[in-house]
Formats: sequence, C-alpha cells, structure tokens
Amino acid sequence: MTEAAIIEALKNVDDPDFKKDIVTLNMVKDIVIDGNNVSFTIVLTTPACPMKDMMRMASENAVKTLVNKNAVVTVNFTANTTSKRLQGDKILTGVKNIITVFSGKGGVGKSTVSVNLALALANAGAKVGLMDADIYGPSAPIMFGLRGQRPMMKEVNGKGIIVPIEKFGIKVMSIGFLVDEKNAVVWRGPMASSAIKQFISEVDWGELDYLVIDMPPGTGDIHLTMVQTVPVTGVVIVTTPQRVALADAKKGIAMFNQAQVNVPILGIVENMSYFTPAELPENKYYIFGKDGGKYLAEEYDLNFLGEVPLVQSIMEGGDIGIPAVVGDDAITKDAFAAIAANVVRTVALRNANMAPTKVVEMVR
Repeated sequence: MTEAAIIEALKNVDDPDFKKDIVTLNMVKDIVIDGNNVSFTIVLTTPACPMKDMMRMASENAVKTLVNKNAVVTVNFTANTTSKRLQGDKILTGVKNIITVFSGKGGVGKSTVSVNLALALANAGAKVGLMDADIYGPSAPIMFGLRGQRPMMKEVNGKGIIVPIEKFGIKVMSIGFLVDEKNAVVWRGPMASSAIKQFISEVDWGELDYLVIDMPPGTGDIHLTMVQTVPVTGVVIVTTPQRVALADAKKGIAMFNQAQVNVPILGIVENMSYFTPAELPENKYYIFGKDGGKYLAEEYDLNFLGEVPLVQSIMEGGDIGIPAVVGDDAITKDAFAAIAANVVRTVALRNANMAPTKVVEMVR
C-alpha cells in the first residue's frame, strides 16, 4: 500500500451533500501506513455531520476493494465548521454561524423547536449557544429548568460582560434571567431593540459553531434590528399544518426574501404534524391538517427540514425543564436529530454556494 494508492481509492468516495469526492474537496489528511494497517483523517464541514458513518464505511470499502483486501482501515474524523462571514466583521467574532428561528404567529412551537434544535446540534458534537430573543415572552428559563437564576458578570477591558448560563452542554441567554417572571416586559420597540443589541455585543458567547436565536413571533422591530446588527447565516421557519399558521409563515418568507433584507431561508419545520397516542403507536391523527409545511416548502422552493409530532412528552419536558432531546422519548429525539442533520447540511451548502453573510443595510 502506498499513499498515492490510498488517495486514488478515496477519489471514489463522495461527500453526499457537495456531490464531489473527498479528495477533490481536500477533506483527506494525515495518511499513515504500517504494513496492512492504514489510517487517515477526514475533515468534515461540521462536527454535527450526519454522514460520518456512511463516509467511514465507503472509505473502508474503497481501500479494501481497490488497494488491499486485507487492509485494516482506521478512519478518524475532525471538523472545521464552515463559515461565510465577511472579513472585518467585529460582532460575535467567535461565532461561525448564526441561525434564527422564526414563526409568523405565536403558539406554533417556535421556542420548542429552537431549544431542541440547539440541543440536537450539541448532541451531534457542535459548540452551540441559544439566545432567547423573544423579549416579550421568554421561554428559555422554564424550558431549561433555570427559573430564578441570574447570569454572572465579568469585566473585559473595563466593560461589564454577561456570562451566559450553561445547561445541557450549551450556552443560554434570555431576558427572562434579568427580569422577574411575574412582571410583564412593557417596552416600546426601541427599548426591545436595545436589549437585543446588548445580548449580541455584551454577552460572552465565546467560540461557537452555531448560535441559535429564538426570535419573537411576527415581523417587526426586533427582526429588523437582528438582521441589521449581525450577519445572519440563515432562517428556520416554524409552522403547523394549519392554514392560519401557514398564512402567517408566508409573511415571514416575504420579509426575509425582500430585496433590502435578503436573508437566506434554510427551510421549513412543521410542528404538531400529527398526534400518535401512546397506546396506539402505529396510528397518526392529523389534528391540524396534513402536510401543510411540505406544501409551503414546495410552493416557495424551500427545503422541508422535517416534522415534529404532537407528543405529550414534548410539552411535559418543556414545562419541567427537560427538553425532548435530553428526555427519554425516542420518537421526538429522532425527529429533532433529523431536523438538526438537515439544518447543518443546508448551512454547509449555503456557505459553499452563496455569497458571504453580511449585516443588512436597510434603505428607505
């Protein structure tokens, strides 16, 4: 076995997302050969890559079939999360990708999707933060079991910086940590926008592969402030199959597709897709309609990222501070893992094929 022969064999292993072989994509590093033993490293575009096992098997088969049938192949993985941020961008410099989660109306499970998406990305190996930007209805303190807790402060260059609270392996920040939950946040738009800017510039997010931002429902000041302050990698839109929810989701699609905004939409997540009772696990009841999210994605030529069933454990887990992804229900864990896999693939393709992310400049 020679290094040249190994490289030639691995040219037959394709990255399923980029549709090119892993050698051409410069993903193969550190080939070591010792008799019948060969090891090498594949550099992934994200530590949360869902295709690791498939690429491992394809690489092993290529070496054994094309080079040495008796080879003992060891495939190692490392990751260099892709990012497409403009040079000179001084906001959230350690964050490689910013994903906002949006819904056109309240009550469709946007915060549930945000929290469990962030946790699913972390479970897959990524460094993740969650910013609860839903100023008027923060959910993170309850959903993470952090009610009543307050973040620490530290001083950096003479300036006070908030240290986000860590739970379940991710960094979390919410206005709910700073305001008594019994008090309503009665702020005009400029005050809410100012708070969002503070969460961006005065919180120590550190080094992250993905920062997931739970946005308020609807279209308004906070959404415009966000895209004008940070370069957003892309938007995940959450809806239910119900027509009312779909109509409001379309308004969000229209907002992000406006020429002066033009933030990429990563895809659609359909929540509360169907109900399956525990005693009848094979039955599906489409309480809010069927396939509305899929039809919406098709109508606007967007990715359908996945569906989440209406399951009692999701509600119970959110209420007691143990989100579905870290709970015991395999159905919901698998649903969010599949959505997270589709999100990371879409982000990687977005970074490879689209222009660099930049802050939106609104022109009147």
